[in-house]
Amino acid sequence: MKEYRQHRFERPAGAVEVILVRHGESRAAKPDEPFPLVGGQGDPELSALGVQQAKLVGQRLGSEKIDAVYVTNLRRTAETAAPLLGHLNLEAIKEPDLREVHLGDWEGGIFRKKVHENDPLYQKMQSEQRWDVIPGAESREKLTLRVDQALERIAQRHANEVVVAVVHGGIVGHILAHASGAEPFAFNGCDNGSISHVVLTEGKIVVRGFNDRSHLVSLGDVGIAVPT
Repeated sequence: MKEYRQHRFERPAGAVEVILVRHGESRAAKPDEPFPLVGGQGDPELSALGVQQAKLVGQRLGSEKIDAVYVTNLRRTAETAAPLLGHLNLEAIKEPDLREVHLGDWEGGIFRKKVHENDPLYQKMQSEQRWDVIPGAESREKLTLRVDQALERIAQRHANEVVVAVVHGGIVGHILAHASGAEPFAFNGCDNGSISHVVLTEGKIVVRGFNDRSHLVSLGDVGIAVPT
């Protein structure tokens, strides 16, 4: 008798699987030690915990068949990717358009202070789900344009391949919310070192997973860090 088993997802022909890794935890912000800036954006290095998270990401993905690894122009992504690149014997490809959301006047670590204080402008940002409530911060429209352009370049270069993109919490959240049609901030707050998974196919983004941190359990509960 013929049987019909449940369908298992298969990557469509020509599609690209993108494993989105949020960078490891970066160093704490201090009022007397602001983050250095790159292109006007905070560029802190990884903390000691972030270094451990990066090593575990490398162990988790190092035996997978991965064709390319992307990082942004901010050092915490390159530092997170380094152990994985060692396992794969690959060199990172830099994609600046996947950099973190620009936080305008709250760059350099100020954003974290405002979050901790539950600043009224931060409350408004969360309520309206718009980064550009912050003076000088990036609008959703500008963010969408540059992220879409970056993903399109990856899709064009890597048909039928698997790539890792080590990016930022705000970018992971933006990609998944945009793909799923959810509210803009619905996927914000993924854990440092966590893994999410999308498939780029025929101009669409298919969501396959979000915030997998099973490889980080040996570090205990690291909690949910704020974006950037």
